Amino acid sequence: MKTLKEIIVKTNDSDQRLDRFLKKYLDKASTGFIYKMIRKRNIKLNNSRANPETTIYEGDIIQLYLADETIEKFRSEKKTIKSKISPDIIYEDKNIILINKEVGLLSHGAGGDFTENIVDSMISYLIEKGDYMPRLEKTFTPAICNRLDRNTSGLIIGAKNYESLKLINQALKDQDIGRFYKTIVKGQVDGDFQVEGYLSKDTDKNKVEISKKEGENNKKVITKIKSLKATVEYSLLEIQLITGRTHQIRGHLSSLGHPIIGDRKYGNNETNENFRKIYGLNHQWLHGYRLEFNKLEGILEYLNGRSFTSKVSGKYKKIQDDLFRD
Repeated sequence: MKTLKEIIVKTNDSDQRLDRFLKKYLDKASTGFIYKMIRKRNIKLNNSRANPETTIYEGDIIQLYLADETIEKFRSEKKTIKSKISPDIIYEDKNIILINKEVGLLSHGAGGDFTENIVDSMISYLIEKGDYMPRLEKTFTPAICNRLDRNTSGLIIGAKNYESLKLINQALKDQDIGRFYKTIVKGQVDGDFQVEGYLSKDTDKNKVEISKKEGENNKKVITKIKSLKATVEYSLLEIQLITGRTHQIRGHLSSLGHPIIGDRKYGNNETNENFRKIYGLNHQWLHGYRLEFNKLEGILEYLNGRSFTSKVSGKYKKIQDDLFRD
């Protein structure tokens, strides 16, 4: 028997299309089922016929004329995993949280068996702090806006509410958030310059190749490179991502003949072996060390002009100090 369930739209579900909200709320239901229920008026908005593309706002009421068993069948049970690690927080306010990710830690869960990751450690922290209460949320869960490879360390942006998540994601897309990395490469690199190329990906090998020629399935990549310190053998570089493609920094530097030390996928085997023996370096020396916020709007305007940094530490610092003594 059909019953009436009313959903009052809260802040973290506001300002999105009705169909997109329903796809998250009834996450096991097909798009076809959701559209059919709207068409048959089994789903209404504010007691009126609904349109899938209508934007919902805080205070709106969604009426579901569906059996309790149907709603239960199409909703996943909300699970929260208690993480055993505490996030290394660089900055936090009511909207965002900046976390320094260590080498070896995943940015997010990889599916299958649970592995510690930044997302779950952030959610556990926010639940314990009282900033996130899963039982009060219809669809929103705090999320990260940028990702780093498992063996790349550095700053990750977490959004504590839906509005911040939208604003940060749009700012990243519009290149209004400067993302800067430090890396050490083989060979001498001098100056401050920008390089462009075209990236193609081999999905089977999870490896990219960057060439100067545009191809059918290639994507344009732009990378800014600034030499901070250099010797004949090695260079400490600051890299700014203009585009943000998979393995862009690693692939681009390798294509220029200056692979990152320790990089087993794109690097020089002899160089990598030396750093492995001397320092125990088994991965690329790459650290996302600075974020700069610009042109943010709405509730995040206060971040404009601000910059946040994360220092290199551990074996990264030891290698940097040894190679570039003042």
